[in-house]
Amino acid sequence: MLTREENEFLCRTDKGTPMGEFCRRFWTPVLLSEEIPEPDCPPVQSKIYGEELVVFRTTSGKVGVLKEFCPHRRASLFYGRNEEEGLRCAYHGWKFDIEGNCTDMMSEPADSNFAGKVKILAYPAQEAGGFVWAYMGPPELQPPMPQLEYLTVPENQRKTNKVLYESNFVQVIEGEIDTVHASILHSRLDALEKSATATTLAGRYSYRDIAARFHVEDTEGGILIGAKRNAEEDSSYWRISRWLFPWVTMIPREPHGSCRSGLIVPIDDENCWFYLCRWNPYGPLDEEWNEAPRSGMVPGTWLGKANSTNHYLIDRQAQKTETFSGIPSAMGRAQDAAMTDSMGRIVDRTEEHLGTTDTAIIRMRRRLIMGARELEDGIEPYAASHPEVFKVRSGGALLPREVYFKDDPVVWDDITVA
Repeated sequence: MLTREENEFLCRTDKGTPMGEFCRRFWTPVLLSEEIPEPDCPPVQSKIYGEELVVFRTTSGKVGVLKEFCPHRRASLFYGRNEEEGLRCAYHGWKFDIEGNCTDMMSEPADSNFAGKVKILAYPAQEAGGFVWAYMGPPELQPPMPQLEYLTVPENQRKTNKVLYESNFVQVIEGEIDTVHASILHSRLDALEKSATATTLAGRYSYRDIAARFHVEDTEGGILIGAKRNAEEDSSYWRISRWLFPWVTMIPREPHGSCRSGLIVPIDDENCWFYLCRWNPYGPLDEEWNEAPRSGMVPGTWLGKANSTNHYLIDRQAQKTETFSGIPSAMGRAQDAAMTDSMGRIVDRTEEHLGTTDTAIIRMRRRLIMGARELEDGIEPYAASHPEVFKVRSGGALLPREVYFKDDPVVWDDITVA
């Protein structure tokens, strides 16, 4: 468990907080690219790390990320006109480019030079992997983009999505790196019975040996997590996942299967965005992806139709006869959200009683806290300025009993026992 002080330190990300400053050292997704689909389309609001932003696409197709409120009289630029390479405030017509320069003031005399003296806060922005990214840290420390594999694969090899969580970002990360809950919370009551004929390693072995043994290793980018289960007499099933600074997760996958990553970004201290990317490193991603489908969202929002206002549509009869939780799986990642959000907006970790399968969660918290504390002491995060540490995947493998998993995707994909 953490102390109350440690918990506050871990969860608060507003500007000026230690964890907020740490997170701002990394490029951060602020929107899906599809939310600003064409030049001069309507701007979109986005709140990240407690800061209200407005995101827009210019006439030439570039993206801009500005502070939402016009520096004239503080009207919201969300209502502005997106035209001719800039966003113009609807109140008095002050216009700003993607670098925050005021390029025109309709309300000032033609011979005024006041526009040249006014700027709005603008963050460097770029698109990659179907996301709009912003760098919100000190300008002189702007790092390269992380070398996440899915940022560079062809568009037909990835799919993106996002979901709103009504809880702090850290407890959502904890759910993502907790591989044991997948064979409990997400299970059907007949999962063990059907495991003998399952076509995936997860389906075959996750339910036979639920209490996995965890092996966690520190990496330059975060932590590597191996969860080991007994499989056949001569083999073990390893589920291999990752957490990367400060909020990137990669859940286990099947050998040679597609990959999935979650980027769990604070909106503020009590809400977060769960940005999703599924990608196939080997070719077109033609499989159906049912995680958080748009049809399962409240229209006009990114909140699942199954949410706290309706107890996540739990069906007690289904809980008795069909699924372990009774909560539908597709409506905004409802099963996970029900558990995470029900802890409270910021869970009180002084009340926890952690077990052996919480090893990865304990390590992630400590490394995240340590990173922010080192920054307070003037030590910049290594991972932020070394983009190559993000060039990794998660995995899954059936390995001989005497073979220990290691950080090598070739092992995960090629030494799988039949």
